[in-house]
Amino acid sequence: MPGVRLIVRWAVLAVAAILTFGTAAHAQRGPAAAPAGGTITGVQIQGNVRAEPETIRSYLQLKEGQPYDHAAADRSLKALFGTGLFSDVTIEMQGSTLVVKVVENPIINRVAFEGNRKIEDDKLRDEVQSKPRQVFTRARVQADVERILTIYRRSGRYNASVEPKVIKLDQGRVDLVFEINEGDVTGVQRISFVGNEAFSDGTLRGKIRTSESAWYRFLSSDDRYDPDRLNLDRELLRKFYLSEGYADFRVVSAVAELAPNREGFFITFTISEGDRYKFGKVEVSTRFQGLDVDVLQSYLTMSEGEWYDADEVEKSVTALQDIVGSLGYAFVEVRPNIRRNKDNLTVDVTFEIQEGPRVYVERINISGNTRTLDKVIRREFRLAEGDAFSTAKVRRSQQRLKNLGFFEKVDISAQPGSAPDKTNLEVQVVEQSTGDISFGAGFSTTSGVLGDIAIKERNLLGKGQELRLGVSIGTLSTLIDLSFTEPYFLDRPMAAGFDIFRTSNDRQAVASYSDRSIGFALRAGWAYTEHLRQNVRYTLRQTDIYNVQPWASTIVQLNAGTSVVNEVSETLAWDTRDTRLNTTKGFLLRNSMAVAGLIGTEQYYRTTADAVYYQSIFEDVVASIGGSAGMVLPYNASSLRLNNLFFIGGDTLRGFAVGGIGPRDSITADALGGTYFYTATTELSFPLGLPKEIGIFGKAFVDVGSLWGLGGPAIYSNTVLTSNTMRISTGVGVQWISPFGPIRIDYAFPLQQDPWDKTEAIRFSFGTRF
Repeated sequence: MPGVRLIVRWAVLAVAAILTFGTAAHAQRGPAAAPAGGTITGVQIQGNVRAEPETIRSYLQLKEGQPYDHAAADRSLKALFGTGLFSDVTIEMQGSTLVVKVVENPIINRVAFEGNRKIEDDKLRDEVQSKPRQVFTRARVQADVERILTIYRRSGRYNASVEPKVIKLDQGRVDLVFEINEGDVTGVQRISFVGNEAFSDGTLRGKIRTSESAWYRFLSSDDRYDPDRLNLDRELLRKFYLSEGYADFRVVSAVAELAPNREGFFITFTISEGDRYKFGKVEVSTRFQGLDVDVLQSYLTMSEGEWYDADEVEKSVTALQDIVGSLGYAFVEVRPNIRRNKDNLTVDVTFEIQEGPRVYVERINISGNTRTLDKVIRREFRLAEGDAFSTAKVRRSQQRLKNLGFFEKVDISAQPGSAPDKTNLEVQVVEQSTGDISFGAGFSTTSGVLGDIAIKERNLLGKGQELRLGVSIGTLSTLIDLSFTEPYFLDRPMAAGFDIFRTSNDRQAVASYSDRSIGFALRAGWAYTEHLRQNVRYTLRQTDIYNVQPWASTIVQLNAGTSVVNEVSETLAWDTRDTRLNTTKGFLLRNSMAVAGLIGTEQYYRTTADAVYYQSIFEDVVASIGGSAGMVLPYNASSLRLNNLFFIGGDTLRGFAVGGIGPRDSITADALGGTYFYTATTELSFPLGLPKEIGIFGKAFVDVGSLWGLGGPAIYSNTVLTSNTMRISTGVGVQWISPFGPIRIDYAFPLQQDPWDKTEAIRFSFGTRF
C-alpha cells in the first residue's frame, strides 16, 4: 500500500507540473496572437501584388497606436472582402505588430462563350458583368451564370445549363470560359382552363397570347413559356370577359408546371366567370351650367338592354371628354359610376361630368430621341405647353406616338411643375429601326408568278418622312415605283407626296395586246375625323399600247399607239373597320371622282363608289355584304381608249375570268372594256374546326355584277357583243393566313351568264414578304 500511495503522489505531481507548464507557455503566446487591450506599434501588409498597401490600410479599422480589438478586426476583414479584390484575408498579431496577409483575386484576361448557337456572343457579353481587365470574383461569376440562364429561359430553353471554367495564366491573370449546353426549346404542351362554362377552352386559347406548341408555329415564340406573358394573358382574359358582360369575372390562379421530363410546360388557368350582366340605366350627370345632358347622352356608345361591355364604357368616357372639351370646358373629369344589380343582373352606369383639378401643362420634356427630331414627336401631341392638362389627351398622344412605328417604347409621365397648378410632361422614348428591305414572291391567276423587292425608310433623316423604292416583276406584269410622303406638309396635319412609276402589262390572253405606262403623281390627304379621310391626286401618265396582234379586234388595233393622260382625282372614305385583314366588324364607304383633259390626248370624267359592311354573327363567323359601281364617259371626244375603261372579272367577279364579262368583239373574242359597271358580293367567313391559331377559314360567297357601254368608235358597234345583263356566280373558298403570307383558293361557277362570257372555276393567290 505504501508503494501505491507513492505512485499516486508522483502521478499527481506530474500532472500538476504539466498543467503549470502549459499555462505558462500559453501565457507567453497569448499576447503575441491577440493581446486583449495591447497597443499596436506597427501594421505590416503581406501578399499584395497589384493593390497598394495604403489602399489596404484605408479599409482597416485598426491603426498604429490603438489597442487591438477583436470586433474591429472582424469589421476590417469584412471591409477587405467586400472590395472584391481578394480571395483570402487574414489578420493576426505578431508581437505588437499587426500583420495583414492577403491573397489577391486574379484579373480577367478574356471572357469567352462555348456551345452557344442560338444566342450570339455579343448579346451574352452585354448581359454578363464579368469583363476583361476586371477583377475575377466567384460571386460575380455565379451571378453571370444566372443571367445567362435567364436569357435562355426567356427564349424557352429551360433545359439550358452553364458551367464556368477558369483557365489560370501567368501574372495573376485568368481566362473565363462559360461552357453552355443550350438544350431544346421547352414549349407549352398544354393550356387548360378550369371554371369556364360560357366559352370553350379553344375559344379562350384564342384570346390569350401564349399558345400551345405546334409544327406551324416555327416562326413564332408565343408557344414558349414566359412568366411575363402569362401575366399579360391574365389581363387579356379579364378584358375579354368584361367585354362580354361578365362583370364579376376574375382569374383565380395561373399556374405553369414543368413536365417531369422537362420537355414542356402545362399551364392551367383557374377562373371564376360569375354571372353575365346587361346594361341597365345609362345616364349622364353634370355640374356644369349650360351643358345639355340629352345632347351628351347621344354620344354614349351603349344603350340599356345591351350586354355589358367595359370597352364601351371607356369609349364613352373618351367621347364625353372630347365633346365637353370642344365646348370650351378645359378642366373636365368624366367618372363612370358603375353599380351592379345582382337581382336582375344589370349594370347601371352614370357618367359624372365634373370639374377636374385646374392644372396646366408647363413644359413637355422629350428624351431618348437620338435620331427623331423633337418636332416630329411634339406634333403628335393633342395638347401643347400652356394648355389645360387632360389625362385623356395624354393617353391619345401616347397612342399616336406608338402608332408612328418609330419607337420601341413610349412612356409619358406627369411631374410637378414650378407651381401647384402646373405640371411637366416627361416623354421618354426608345427608338427602333425604321428602315425596311423586303423581298417577296407570289402567284395569282391574274398576275402570274410575281417577285418583288422594296426598300423603305419610314423616318427619313429623323423628320418622319417616308421614302420607298419598289420593284415588282412578274410573268404578266411589272411595276417600278418611287414614292415620297411628308406626313405634315407645311407643318399642317396633311400628308403630301409624290410617286414616279413605270408599269407594263401583258394582256395578250385577254385582248391581244400589251401596254406600258410611265408617269408621276402628286397627292395630298387629310383626316376630318378618326374615320373620315379625303385624298386628292394629280397624275400625268403616258401609256403605250403595243404588240397588237394582227388578228386583234379592229377596236384594239385603233387603240395602238401612245396617249397622254392628265388627271385630277379625289377620294373621300369613311372607314370604321377593326382590321384590314380578316375584318370582323365595321364598314367602309368610299367615293372617287376624276377628271382628265386639261392637257394631253384623253378627255373624260370618271366616278366610282364602293361600300362594304362586316358583322360578326357568331364567334369567328363573320358575314359581309358589299358592292361597287362606276362610270367613265368622254367629253369633247367620241371615244375612250382601252386603258381608261373598266374590266370586270377575276377577283372582282369570281367565277369569271379577268375581263370575262362586258363588251367583246364577236369575231376575235377580245375583251373591249366598258364604261358602266356594278358588282356586289355577299360572303360568309367561318372556321373549319381546325385550331384557330392556324389561321384557316372557310368562305362561302355569292357575286353579282355587270359591265356594259362601248368606249370605242360607234361605227364598229355592230361587231361588238354587249348587254347589261346581271351575271351571278356562287362558290366556296379557303383562306390561310400562313407564315408565308395570305393564301386563298376559291372555287366558283356562274349561275347566270351571257353566251360570250369567259368563265374561270378556280382562282388561287399567294403572296409574301420577308
